[in-house]
Amino acid sequence: MKTKLSVITIVILTAIMFAFKESMTITGRVTDPSGYPLSGVTVKTKPSSAVAVTDNNGFYKINVDSQASVLIFSLPGYAEVKVSIGSKSTIDVSLSPEAEQIDDLTKTRGDKSREYEVKSLGAAIAAPYAGMAYDSQNSFKRYSNEFNTEGYASVNENGFRNVKSSPLSTFSIDVDNASYSNIRRFINMGQLPPADAVRIEEMINYFKYDYPEPKGEHPFSVYTEMAVCPWNTNHHLLHVGLKGKSIDKSSLPPSNIVFLIDVSGSMSDHNKLPLLKSAFGLLVNELRAQDRVAIVVYAGAAGLVLESTPGNRKETIMAAIDNLEAGGSTAGGAGLKLAYAEAQKNFIKGGNNRIILATDGDFNVGESSNGGMERLVEEKREMGVFITVLGFGMGNVKDDKMEIIADKGNGNYSYIDNLQEARKVLVREFGGTLFTIAKDVKFQIEFNPAKIKAYRLIGYENRILNDEDFNDDRKDAGEMGAGHNVTALYELIPSGSDERIPSVDPLKYQSNEGKTTPDRTNSQEFLTIKLRYKKPDGNSSILLDKPVKGYVKDIDEASDNLRFAAAVSEFGMILRNSELRGTSSLAGAAELARSAKGQDEDGYKSELIRLIGTVKDMRVMADAE
Repeated sequence: MKTKLSVITIVILTAIMFAFKESMTITGRVTDPSGYPLSGVTVKTKPSSAVAVTDNNGFYKINVDSQASVLIFSLPGYAEVKVSIGSKSTIDVSLSPEAEQIDDLTKTRGDKSREYEVKSLGAAIAAPYAGMAYDSQNSFKRYSNEFNTEGYASVNENGFRNVKSSPLSTFSIDVDNASYSNIRRFINMGQLPPADAVRIEEMINYFKYDYPEPKGEHPFSVYTEMAVCPWNTNHHLLHVGLKGKSIDKSSLPPSNIVFLIDVSGSMSDHNKLPLLKSAFGLLVNELRAQDRVAIVVYAGAAGLVLESTPGNRKETIMAAIDNLEAGGSTAGGAGLKLAYAEAQKNFIKGGNNRIILATDGDFNVGESSNGGMERLVEEKREMGVFITVLGFGMGNVKDDKMEIIADKGNGNYSYIDNLQEARKVLVREFGGTLFTIAKDVKFQIEFNPAKIKAYRLIGYENRILNDEDFNDDRKDAGEMGAGHNVTALYELIPSGSDERIPSVDPLKYQSNEGKTTPDRTNSQEFLTIKLRYKKPDGNSSILLDKPVKGYVKDIDEASDNLRFAAAVSEFGMILRNSELRGTSSLAGAAELARSAKGQDEDGYKSELIRLIGTVKDMRVMADAE
């Protein structure tokens, strides 16, 4: 009996030891030759099939079995690296730009007085892009349009409004976050973005904030807070946040999705179609059996390359994506029309019917004007088919066109600069990206002149509405997805301030001051927030209102929510060279963000701090030239 027990014990111990040998965890970090962390790097094992992706700090963790002998590190635009595993549990790697890009760089360099030297910013960051020209503005090296055709809608910054003459502030929500990842792309290339690429509300809304989950009849909660403004201590800062109801992926209704993919010649670059394929692979992996996907492509003409297919046939869907090649001109309008027709053909009543457009936005055949595109998506959205737009690439990005399509098509717009961003948008935020919980969401804030003398909305310049639009259900506004955050900041001048603000000449036929209700103006309310929204399949709006009382905190006493959003705003105002940035500084923005970073599990907030530091270094180098 003892012999049998001993044999069994030996067998069990051997099995345990074999199991430990069978698998192991390898961790490490991937950087460029200058030590800058690379996010979105794909890490694969060979010959087995384990896969991992580096995070925003360049770190990865991958579980490998005994069959794996090699780790393969790959990132579009960088030379692939293979490393033997052996007995290593930690493997750090440096990736360099592909040789052919460096060769192209030496051929395209022009006047050296207008270049950013590669060595000054790190070879891997600047090398693929150093042939681009730069203009000097306010001691920064700023992006120039000389060698590209990127397009951005103009942004005219909101100024202060007098509460007595303009007591209402009305705007549409904006859950897009494309501006932040696009800004990140520029900074990582050693450039400052063009001012019109900086949409501060999209920078703020890129990040998650600790807002309460909604309770009751409304699909979102409303959060408010006030503190001393960090860039002007004579002013207040109002923080307003919405938190959309979170819905578990398994509980989402079935999806009828059409991938509308640009395969024109402009999409051939490494950070366009190749990155797009990897990004859609992440999304395909999230699909369920009840979901369906069709694929429409467009170049010189539009065509259907995959009929609507169940989500559990992943190999079939991925095979169609992998076979795509770039070439030809860009018939964007024809592609949109075909995609809408395919979505309508397979429409799921009560489901999520959506087109996902992936492009650099360079439409040049057929319907291509901004106005024409706007009319097209406005006409088609009434069918109940919404649209998500994913932007890719550089050099000819048509940001203005993509923003219009998403805005008017009842959808959202994200810019994908690496695979890590694709994972954030299409995996981590799957519900918010694809499932709408409220549409035509509008803000209207009424300020109490007894408490507030003047106000300005920070950002949202392209989302301003007329005051009467708030009660007009025919007026389109923004959509909110499951789990989405929406954040707005106002800079407020308190009523007792002697600060001069813009005003108009006295009116001849009526009072400039307007009529006020004494018992209301003397109340403790600073303002009242009103919201209107429609259910995803509704046509009549629902009203929600909330008065705001309380007190104004010192900035050090404010929540992480307010302080981090304020830091992002400061950074955005500096990038825009805003006349209203007050005492904002890169050092101050970084310190404020650092103090409010919190747990930061995904590393996105830490990344912002690094970007601020990079811009600060760029400024020092520019001043030294």
